[in-house]
Amino acid sequence: MRIAVLTFDGFNELDSFVAAGLLNRLRGRGWQAQICCPSEQVTSMNGVRVQAQQPLEFANQADVVLFGSGMQTRAIAEDPSMLERLRLDPRRQLIGAQCSGTLLMARLGLLGELPACTDLNSKPWVIEAGVRVLDQPFYAEGNLATAGGCLAAPYLAAWVIARLAGEGACVEALHYVAPVGEKQAFVERALTVVRPYL
Repeated sequence: MRIAVLTFDGFNELDSFVAAGLLNRLRGRGWQAQICCPSEQVTSMNGVRVQAQQPLEFANQADVVLFGSGMQTRAIAEDPSMLERLRLDPRRQLIGAQCSGTLLMARLGLLGELPACTDLNSKPWVIEAGVRVLDQPFYAEGNLATAGGCLAAPYLAAWVIARLAGEGACVEALHYVAPVGEKQAFVERALTVVRPYL
């Protein structure tokens, strides 16, 4: 299972790293989530420099593509040379986005008439792109999903795992990362959020 976690300059570490970390819990099943960037290195909104594991174009062949968010997403969404590097197909790929990453899905024409989730700061931009924004942490329809809020990353990862490996694998991955003493509640909450969209 090839998973592309799209990560640009100014990225939010929580979006990219939490999703990649959770999805790589299934490495024993042949899954591999990789940080994919438009250049060899990108720097986060907090100055963390990361080496790309794959180029941006890896997303075009991946089974799953997740758009993280970041401080420069709006500029990226207005850059045709950047968007042209992505040729995604929701008929054969699961595609999700978190926070301002939803804007990139909209600009690529992936959302169509679907409503979507995003963070409060990105909401005006996503609305401006013609998308109806929902006041909830997660929404999915078919092979497309969006999440709003940095700590909604587990919902996006849980959706991918449950869709492609089943609910049992999802429970196992979430249980591993959940806080001690809160594991059952954490897993149940995540499943309550994503289960209607499986």
